[in-house]
Amino acid sequence: MELHDVWFVLIAVLWIGYFFLEGFDFGVGVLTKLLARNRPERRVLINTIGPVWDGNEVWLLSAGGATFAAFPEWYATLFSGFYLPLLLILVCLIVRGVAFEYRAKRPEENWQRNWEHAIFWCSLIPAFLWGVAFGNIVRGVKLDQSHEYVGGVLDLLNPYALLGGLVTLTLFTFHGAVFTALKTVGEIRERARTLALWVGLAAAGLALLFLLWTQIENGDGRSLVALVVAVAALVVALLANQAGREGWSFAFSGVTIVAAVAMLFLTLFPNVMPSSLNDEWSLTVTNASSSPYTLKIMTWCAVIATPVVMLYQGWTYWVFRKRIGTQHIAADAAAGATH
Repeated sequence: MELHDVWFVLIAVLWIGYFFLEGFDFGVGVLTKLLARNRPERRVLINTIGPVWDGNEVWLLSAGGATFAAFPEWYATLFSGFYLPLLLILVCLIVRGVAFEYRAKRPEENWQRNWEHAIFWCSLIPAFLWGVAFGNIVRGVKLDQSHEYVGGVLDLLNPYALLGGLVTLTLFTFHGAVFTALKTVGEIRERARTLALWVGLAAAGLALLFLLWTQIENGDGRSLVALVVAVAALVVALLANQAGREGWSFAFSGVTIVAAVAMLFLTLFPNVMPSSLNDEWSLTVTNASSSPYTLKIMTWCAVIATPVVMLYQGWTYWVFRKRIGTQHIAADAAAGATH
């Protein structure tokens, strides 16, 4: 296996890790409006992800940085062609981070309510747009002979990509609901399990349609295996949720995300960005990659740094592993910190 193939796999792993981890905190952000009935309950939901949301975003930074260094042609075409949706995602991530930090700095009702609106919308919009973006990457976009995107924003809003957006939105919301049930006690936990059932059923229907569409158009034997694993894991997650086994449900909802994203990368390889105008104009792991020397240096850096980052993040989750509920929120907590 060549180094550019190795880095394609590593970038796929980084995106899988990002969607697994950021997926549930996007979902929790959406649930602040769908599940929480009052301010203490919203506080509980925010506190479940307060210690970890910023660490989850490290995976996105790593994926973007690795793409820039390993496949500069891919990075340039992706960020120029998808400029507006990626800019919107970036703005949402910035506002969302500010909302987490500033929501509880003042006790006024309007102040906290406005930041809670920001958390909801800035979780929902990226959860949807990431699916749209990856749907277009897999489907192929209008690249010319110079590997430049020559389409418009409306070309990105095609039925396949929009379906992909609905899949990521519902799947992340289900992932977040299961995580909420895992991390809370009392009435919130019970309502989270109930909501997870209905959102999970919607996600299952949408995901099955999207993955079958992907398999029919671009799939092979490997992607078919990933499709079966994704669907089976989602079914097990739903059953475990109904049985009150939140840990198993969360684990298998994570497996669903891992297998579904892996399937997209399996159908994409050896392309990194197919051209819908001419197959010969597609960006591949070969014509989009950096020099072998650059990839060699990056590989050594990854070998050293990656285990450290993963150990630290695992330790963070272990420290903040306990369940919480409204009884852990002080009566005057409206003015307290989020984590």
